[in-house]
Amino acid sequence: MNRFADKVFIVTGAGAGIGLASARLLAENGAKVLITGRREGPLRGAEQDTSGIAALVVDATDPDAAERTVGEAMSRWGRIDGLVNNAGGGVIQPLEAATEAAISDLFKINVGAPTLLASAALPHLADSQGTIVNLSSTFGSKAGAHLGLYGASKAAIEHLTRCWALELAPRNIRVNAIAPGPVETAFLRERMLLSPEQEAAVKQQETEMIPLGRRGVPDDIARSVVHLLDPANDWITGQVIGVDGGLVIR
Repeated sequence: MNRFADKVFIVTGAGAGIGLASARLLAENGAKVLITGRREGPLRGAEQDTSGIAALVVDATDPDAAERTVGEAMSRWGRIDGLVNNAGGGVIQPLEAATEAAISDLFKINVGAPTLLASAALPHLADSQGTIVNLSSTFGSKAGAHLGLYGASKAAIEHLTRCWALELAPRNIRVNAIAPGPVETAFLRERMLLSPEQEAAVKQQETEMIPLGRRGVPDDIARSVVHLLDPANDWITGQVIGVDGGLVIR
């Protein structure tokens, strides 16, 4: 239960869902975890409920977000052993409705923000021989109608994962990604902005497509995130691991 004792991690977008589940699992195993996000209430609730978790209210796309986040972790604990780049956005948008703003906003949160945070944390990750875990999606490699922009942004983070793994290996920093399938979170409602009727239809369609017959839950993904952060797995880098009930092969 203490395999991460004395380790410090940053988990972005951790007010709920996969990010919060990952932070809690890390803390339960002895880590100190800085969670970030835009909504103060859920972050403070997690901070109060789970020993080892501290919260920072910050929008990952703010110009100073990366420096603030890294500075907060260092001021509290003096080291950083890993990043979980979980904050992200999504959009269901047909090509004919594409706008410059939608493209810019999506790539800013899904590609720009994790890149800037990794860059800011790099000296400290080098000191600790740390680890980066990026969150992609099944649709980073699987085509989907009206998911071109979202999928492209996730394909970009997968490619960055492999490039960073090569670039940072000489500094003993490992970089991997998890590509989750459909998970029971508020993502469809709050990020994809679907109506209740649309959300129910998408969930039914996804469940029917998944070979294992169910949508995931946050803990399904959190276990794989923590597995990649574990120093015991220090020969794994440059990998994108699908955790999606087999959806990617359907």
